[in-house]
Amino acid sequence: MQKVVRIFPVMLLSLSLLAGCSSSSNKPKVPDEPLEVLYKQAQTKLHSGDYDKAVDILEALDSRYPFGPYASQVQLQLIYAYYKKDDTAQAIANIDRFLRLNPTHKDVDYAYYMRGLSNMQEDYNFFHDKFGIDRSDRDPQYARQAFKDFQLLLKNYPDSLYASDARARAVFLKNRLAKFDLAIADFYMRRHAWLSAANRAKYLIENYPDTEMTQQALEIMVQAYDKMELTDLAKHARQMLAANFPDSAYIQQ
Repeated sequence: MQKVVRIFPVMLLSLSLLAGCSSSSNKPKVPDEPLEVLYKQAQTKLHSGDYDKAVDILEALDSRYPFGPYASQVQLQLIYAYYKKDDTAQAIANIDRFLRLNPTHKDVDYAYYMRGLSNMQEDYNFFHDKFGIDRSDRDPQYARQAFKDFQLLLKNYPDSLYASDARARAVFLKNRLAKFDLAIADFYMRRHAWLSAANRAKYLIENYPDTEMTQQALEIMVQAYDKMELTDLAKHARQMLAANFPDSAYIQQ
């Protein structure tokens, strides 16, 4: 009986601690304030760069007032806040939801622009850039999607406020994608997979003809066709090379 008396206070203490934890965990991150108050707080956090807190408040607004007067603006600001806090997965998820719910909204161009930025950021690797490591052979899945996002923006909203920046980013991404294809073609060349090398170089030229990788792609085609003794294809590749890059060392080989 004495043992029970000694243990019981400990049990009470443990239960009280659990109850305290439970009540604190159930406490909402954002107090139950009026719409206008919360929206003003969200703007303050956004402007001050406190994106973590801004997300908390905007998420609360989005769930509590899904049809309120600021609904679409809250959704757009959520996209921006997630992007700024480097949570690109959540940014893209919110972009896709916004486009699904608001296909004719006046700021659809902004949503496409932010999706391009988010996918581009997902492709970015800080350490590779910082230390000058060539990343051209890295999977360009997100770069390819970002390129499509910017192209879509430029095609459907050529006069958009974001068109100029989207165009510059699309040029950068096009070169990124062309470098990837060139790296793959070079990989095949080094392993004497001539047909695969020629096909990859041809794909690069057909899809990214105005990039700085075009000359190297044509030179790979010339070499690969020569190795396979495909005379006509090699001749045609040399003609293209001579017409566009007359100083190439592969023209007279």
